Amino acid sequence: MEYPWEKWTVFLHPAQRHYVERQYNGPARISGSAGTGKTIVALHRAVFLARQNPEAQILLTTFSQTLAIALRLKLKRLIGNEPNIFSRIQVHSIKGLAQRLYQEQFESPNIIEAKTLNSKLTHIASQTDHPFSLSFLWGEWKDVVDPWQITTWDAYQSVPRLGRKTRLGSKQREILWSIFAQLIQDLHQSQAITWNRVFSTLADHLSTQKTSPFEFAIADESQDLGIAELKFLAALGQARPDSLFFTGDLGQRIFQQPFSWKSLGVKIQGRSHSLKINYRTSHQIRLAADRLLPERITDVDGNPEDRSHTISVFNGPIPRIKICADEAAEIQFVSEWLSHCLKADIKAEEIGVFVRNESLTDRAISAIEKIGLSALALHQTDPYGDESLDNSIIVSPMHLAKGLEFRAVVAMACDDEVIPLQERIETISDEADLEEVYNTERHLLYVACTRARDLLLVCGIDPASEFLDDLAYVEKSAQTQTQHR
Repeated sequence: MEYPWEKWTVFLHPAQRHYVERQYNGPARISGSAGTGKTIVALHRAVFLARQNPEAQILLTTFSQTLAIALRLKLKRLIGNEPNIFSRIQVHSIKGLAQRLYQEQFESPNIIEAKTLNSKLTHIASQTDHPFSLSFLWGEWKDVVDPWQITTWDAYQSVPRLGRKTRLGSKQREILWSIFAQLIQDLHQSQAITWNRVFSTLADHLSTQKTSPFEFAIADESQDLGIAELKFLAALGQARPDSLFFTGDLGQRIFQQPFSWKSLGVKIQGRSHSLKINYRTSHQIRLAADRLLPERITDVDGNPEDRSHTISVFNGPIPRIKICADEAAEIQFVSEWLSHCLKADIKAEEIGVFVRNESLTDRAISAIEKIGLSALALHQTDPYGDESLDNSIIVSPMHLAKGLEFRAVVAMACDDEVIPLQERIETISDEADLEEVYNTERHLLYVACTRARDLLLVCGIDPASEFLDDLAYVEKSAQTQTQHR
């Protein structure tokens, strides 16, 4: 705990060195709850492979450009003045890498935006007699047809619709395919492609090549890899020993439907390990956040991730759960809490404030400005490339919180109908899909809470999110124990 914050963010616990330096005969995955050092293991693994293989090119990838920049910054801290090592470890967001490789091999991809694609699907569906809701059609496209790159009726008849709760008969699939076939034809005629098409095309191309652009690929935040993205990474690895290394946490999956890695040739059985030492998050914060998730989560291939025996190496204050009467009261309470953090020698840039979505960031910014500080909105800027980060508090939607870490965190505006988000619940066309919505909404709050190392405040206005009851249980239990002493 006496380490400077910069060194703390790249510190490898001695118990985890084995996973960094071990040889693997196939793809390997390191899991663990938030704060157990998965990203640090990925960083050290990249450096280890670069030193062991002096001529090798190593890929270190993650799901967003913001996280890729953060990884590159940590890599510089870890390596120091070793340009030969740093130059051979390429850090990219997975989409950024795919776009670059696609342009090198083919042409600049004309990638269609999801909003435009949804509009096209809506228009085509309006011209067809069918019983399906627009939300169901969009879900079927983005979770089944596009990820698996289905282009024929025969393929759609037989594709496993894993993660889609509604069963479909042959006649229903036939109606659906008549809609999707028109959308595929529209994309072809306009020479537009989806991200899944980019990844799938690259995977097919790489599978015909004798060599790969990278000898080793390491993917952080792998729980949110999609089908086509994993297929692309598998093609990069070309089934070589040590070529694929994944780190992630199923409890932080918020973007992708679950699917079988094994079906794509990425078999991690016997090479899947869980980290059990949490050295980023205090015992009290970890205990509270873990109540949002089940103790054991199993992936589609039967690989379990068990967080029940995870331990934290340090203690801290009990997370504060606060339900306020209205927005003004919440803003006042948060501003006072932030002032307390600053008086405790926590720097402004070591504080993060998270809200469910972008529309709520003004509430967070108001609390920050109330104490005379500036807020840096993560969805509008790059915090890792902005010199104005000093004396600024980061404000971010929860879905951008992944991979970030702060000494103090506020999860703000956790109101009823905000988390879980009522808009998502209202678009559900099948009751069976409700479980998936609740799971990913819990994952979002879990991700936000576990960005904190020392101090955590979770707040909202009355009536508050039902999820706060789980978090408040830890606070109430601690208060009861104190009263009985």
